[in-house]
Amino acid sequence: MIVQLENVSLVRDGKSILQEVNWTIESGENWVLFGLNGSGKTAILNLLNAYYFPTKGHVSVLGMEFGKTYLGEKLRRQIGFVSSSLQGKLHSGDNAFEVVLSGAFATIGLYDVPTDEMRQKAIRLLEELGCIEYANQNYETLSQGEKQRVLIARALMADPKLLILDEPTNGLDFIAREKLLESISAIIKQPGAPAIIYVTHHVEEILPEFKKTLLLKEGQVIAAGETCEMLTEERLSDYFGLPVKVTWQNSRPLLSRL
Repeated sequence: MIVQLENVSLVRDGKSILQEVNWTIESGENWVLFGLNGSGKTAILNLLNAYYFPTKGHVSVLGMEFGKTYLGEKLRRQIGFVSSSLQGKLHSGDNAFEVVLSGAFATIGLYDVPTDEMRQKAIRLLEELGCIEYANQNYETLSQGEKQRVLIARALMADPKLLILDEPTNGLDFIAREKLLESISAIIKQPGAPAIIYVTHHVEEILPEFKKTLLLKEGQVIAAGETCEMLTEERLSDYFGLPVKVTWQNSRPLLSRL
């Protein structure tokens, strides 16, 4: 079991953020967490990373039960988390290679001396994600798409059991978005790949490798299951509150308004 949320509710500062959320991710599954802005996606991610604890309900991530196991860094070292919020925390002056290496230690910045094995692994990941040509460039000078590739390589340095990609294509143009999605598809197909949660509010980003989708709205799970069943015109029209058309092309959905 990768993730198990049972009847999870979350109240923060007197405000109900999540209500009776149920979600189970089995080993080998890759999920889309789909929700509009303010739907509660970030709250769920904070729960999975043990930054938040549920007000009510049961949470277990990678076999660690909240309230019964010491979590914190022990859990987060097994989760690769890629979010644009991380970009602002990285040290100015670090190049792409150093940013990736820091992932081996789960630190912001490189304080320890990496082993030769770590260096070779970082080089391999940079090559696999198409980043090797700018490995020695200052991270701050890279394009948004290049930065996201580097952060994914960084997240994979510690061989995580769970990889969370939080709106990874935000700010990317069409070409950069598709190149990044190609890289994500390649990661999924590798032997021993981690389970992946892909967080988005754009239907057209959902790759065919993501067989499962959870629809979140106003802190509640609207539906969860097979992606093809979640992304029907009827279900999404109800979700958005307006009639929409879903067209499938190359096993990917495209959304338009009727």
